[in-house]
Amino acid sequence: MITFCIALACLVLGYFLYGTFVEKVFGISPDRKTPCYTRPDGSDYIPMPTWKVYTVQFLNIAGTGPIFGALMGVLYGPAAFLWIVLGCLLGGAMHDYMSGMISIRRDGASLPEIIGDELGSTCRLVMRVVTLVLMICVGASFVMIPAGLMEQLTVQLVGIADTRLIWTVLIFLFYLAVTVFSIDKIVGNVYPVFGAALLLMAVLVGIGMFTHPEGNIPSFASAFTDCYPVKGATPLFPGLFITIACGAVSGFHATQSPMMARCIKNEKYGLRCFYGAMVTEGVVALIWAAASIKFVDALDVNAFYGITDTFNNAYEKLYYTMTHVVRDGQVAEVKMDPSLLVNMLCNDWLGKTGLVLAVLGIVAAPMSTGGSAFRAARLICADFSRFGQKTVLRRILLAAPLFLIAILMLNVSSFKVLWLYVSWFNQVLATFTFFTITHYLHHRADGKGILPRWSWIIAFLPAVFMLSVSSEFILVDKGNGFGLPVETSEAMAAVITMVFTVLFIWYDNKKANL
Repeated sequence: MITFCIALACLVLGYFLYGTFVEKVFGISPDRKTPCYTRPDGSDYIPMPTWKVYTVQFLNIAGTGPIFGALMGVLYGPAAFLWIVLGCLLGGAMHDYMSGMISIRRDGASLPEIIGDELGSTCRLVMRVVTLVLMICVGASFVMIPAGLMEQLTVQLVGIADTRLIWTVLIFLFYLAVTVFSIDKIVGNVYPVFGAALLLMAVLVGIGMFTHPEGNIPSFASAFTDCYPVKGATPLFPGLFITIACGAVSGFHATQSPMMARCIKNEKYGLRCFYGAMVTEGVVALIWAAASIKFVDALDVNAFYGITDTFNNAYEKLYYTMTHVVRDGQVAEVKMDPSLLVNMLCNDWLGKTGLVLAVLGIVAAPMSTGGSAFRAARLICADFSRFGQKTVLRRILLAAPLFLIAILMLNVSSFKVLWLYVSWFNQVLATFTFFTITHYLHHRADGKGILPRWSWIIAFLPAVFMLSVSSEFILVDKGNGFGLPVETSEAMAAVITMVFTVLFIWYDNKKANL
């Protein structure tokens, strides 16, 4: 528990210390009018209460990532705790804050347009395609996840099976409403309820760690040891940094920040709404990572599954509980499904009421993110097409093709192949966003905060780090990448990182000399 408490304290203190530093680096202007007042349109540019902006931002970026990603990431060992804390504070929260604040200064511009303004027209075009594909993939996938969970809950509560199609249709209709109605209607009123469910579930699980003394949480002493229990899996570097994205660094978040940049009332609330929402997500990820390893460490897996297998450590037990599906007292199939452990943990620690709350929280998370992904896709299309969005009809006309593509994706096998690369695309997008922030801080013309000559360093270092992560992952990963030997991948990734970093520095200096 000492490891968890130290990590939690670091996240909280980091918000006040490093978060305030990042805010000063940006240099807020409380007297400057925000886009909701300069460009009100009754749809997307609407002033919203700060607590709602914070809650919506949190739900937009949360999804199942801080839960499922944390469960799978902790398989690598205590390094997961370090990455959640340092990645969140130094990378993800700064990334979300800066992308949101830059959008405010650019009248609520979407991420591809911001990237294009900073890195050039070619990057703008590429990022328009990449972000749209990412948004549609996330939206489509987050139809199937909650539909499957609701089907399970329906069976448990009322004993009715085969309801997935009904839930799929209902979720699609909900996403359509989120996408086309003004943001203060569905999003502003429903998302706070979803947020309360997700946060309450995390709090109850956190309390459960203290009320159930059995089991241990590994210390930071072995943080640099790769504990992954499956031989031949992607090594800790870069596997951990791709697996735990939403709890640390996620490019998807930068597509969501501009949505709230159009609703925030004052720049002084940016720290709370952007940086604070990401730190909150880091806390949720930390709770689930710590709770999962503590729970399985105390769990008698052999008795629960009726097996005689030998487990050498908690990581092997954790992997087993997330991959073995039991039906009618027998192991029916073997596949990676973190929801198996979530259900088991909540049922044991929180009882039936807690289990229902857990399922509802896990359903709320992907539904909020899925709906916001489609809404962000519509806004991205509206930005580059210059197609006005003041009326519901115009929003439906722009959203309809996006939903059609999502439906078609779910009915073709190629979607499963494409989805395998979403995690990698996500971190590539984060890399581009970090470089964009670097360029913005170096060449900004709208005022400067502290460290005017060196402020770009806070984004440049994470940019290089994520570039190396993304490069090595696609080279070494056997399932989604080229599956090259580790030594070869490390050498090639180092060269790729160096080349692209030098190209960026050349481009950056070229603009400085213009």
